[in-house]
Amino acid sequence: MNVLITNKQESLLAGLDVEIIKTLRGEFDAEEIIGTFSNFFFGRMILDLTAIKDFNNITNIQKLSIGLPVEKIILVLPSGQEYSSNMFLSKLISMGFYNFTTNLEGVKYLLESPNTYKDVAHLQQLETPVVPVMMPTQGAVPSGGSSETSPVLNIPQIRIIGFKNVTDQAGATTLIVRIKKELEKYHGLSVKAIEVGKRDFTYFNDASLVSINKAEFLPELSRSGGFDLVIIDMNDLDESSVNEIYYLIEPSIIKINKIARRDKEVFNKLKDKKVVINKSMISNDDIAEFAGESGLKIFSAIRPFNDRSNEAVLTNFLNRIGVIHNSN
Repeated sequence: MNVLITNKQESLLAGLDVEIIKTLRGEFDAEEIIGTFSNFFFGRMILDLTAIKDFNNITNIQKLSIGLPVEKIILVLPSGQEYSSNMFLSKLISMGFYNFTTNLEGVKYLLESPNTYKDVAHLQQLETPVVPVMMPTQGAVPSGGSSETSPVLNIPQIRIIGFKNVTDQAGATTLIVRIKKELEKYHGLSVKAIEVGKRDFTYFNDASLVSINKAEFLPELSRSGGFDLVIIDMNDLDESSVNEIYYLIEPSIIKINKIARRDKEVFNKLKDKKVVINKSMISNDDIAEFAGESGLKIFSAIRPFNDRSNEAVLTNFLNRIGVIHNSN
């Protein structure tokens, strides 16, 4: 099921032959569009850019990227050099908009074959890098970097921790959001949470959560001054980009067998890594048995928690990784 929002380009979209469950016509504030569709289930949104009030102000488009799932949106851009320039398209891509076109055929194509970042990366103009400086490796260290110092972007000297799902949907996104919440609420720390390569953060309705693509990773870190900690949902980010990583495994039989069939060497690759059993309902004895069978050293285990609760549920884990220091 699709939704359609049109304004000045309504005639262009008149020939669209797809099932539409809701149509808006006219000019709307970004907040109004978000309020209408944030809790409305739809497959794809065909959005005439001119239907966004003051769409020439890029911040109004950015509001939509935060409040709605951008991977479901097809932007129909006005014809004209301003909206087809790499500078403008680069801004859209940086917000996570990968599906945009100026004509009806483009809309039809994107409905059938939506773009990924790889399809639009050639259009993006990346920020001019900061002059490289020498910094300790307590941060992002490119492959081949020195064990003591490494020339990278001007990244603040703060602790940077990555979390990576090993089994499917092992809970990295929810865990990171929970860590940020508890550290800020109970321990007075300033935490920046970054999600790379996905837009799942949008479902938490928290504008402080940052979703970026891989090309934006180092520039985003360079803008992280003033934070006590940066935590990263890595997804497919190169592991050499972060030198402190926790690998999450959800230990259900189906998840373990699925990842093992996909990659027979997966557990060998994780030896000597910091493996965390997440969303675990199994006993400590079963965890020990799993560790023996897989040859892994289990760094920690996190039991399922209510993500709506305001209680501190991660104190033991945060102590274990040295982010906080208390005996409770």
